[in-house]
Amino acid sequence: MSDNTSDQSAGGYYARHIFFCLNERPGGEDCCALHGAKAGFDRCKSQVKAAGLSGPGKVRVNKAGCLDRCAGGPVAVVYPEGTWYTFIDDSDIDEIVESHLKNGQIVERLLTPPELGR
Repeated sequence: MSDNTSDQSAGGYYARHIFFCLNERPGGEDCCALHGAKAGFDRCKSQVKAAGLSGPGKVRVNKAGCLDRCAGGPVAVVYPEGTWYTFIDDSDIDEIVESHLKNGQIVERLLTPPELGR
């Protein structure tokens, strides 16, 4: 796939999807919802829209239930690449949008360690 998000990949409707785990576990069990996942989702959605990256052939920002990577939370995953990110604040989200969603460049410093699961 090219770095240009306006290209549709293999007949797909969107060039990239980013899914944010917004799962909230009962009883105060650790989960992405307790670590600012919704704020990250909201920021990403607004930044993608502001950058003109949203819509068919471009980027879709989605909510997800548990992605089973709680130990790295909050997490988001970008497809079709299958790139997992852990983020802390707005600047992390902005970097994911600018580098990966817009320019196709993985943000190495935000990658979720591969061994982290639930």
